[in-house]
Amino acid sequence: MEQISIFELKERLPSLSKKDLILDVREPDEFEEGRVPGARNIPMGDVTHYAKELAEHEKIYVYCHAGRRSQMASIALEKAGLTNLICVSGGGMGDWMDAGFPFEK
Repeated sequence: MEQISIFELKERLPSLSKKDLILDVREPDEFEEGRVPGARNIPMGDVTHYAKELAEHEKIYVYCHAGRRSQMASIALEKAGLTNLICVSGGGMGDWMDAGFPFEK
């Protein structure tokens, strides 16, 4: 599985296709405080329940607050058979906001 930083995700945003997904695996209250534009929220503990649906995406960029939950969620999804994962393990939403990148609420 490919691993990238939050800064690499920012660089890739303009070139993502409609078949790609930005997946935020934080808890819903964290997601509501601010998220990467266009992100979908599925908490880390629930991601494997959505494996079949997630497999339909071309690429899934998995991120969290700092990188740990994104790694755990990506590993769980990989064990569920997904091969379209890109784990944002180098930083997360905390770094995104600290860098002043745009976000949605």
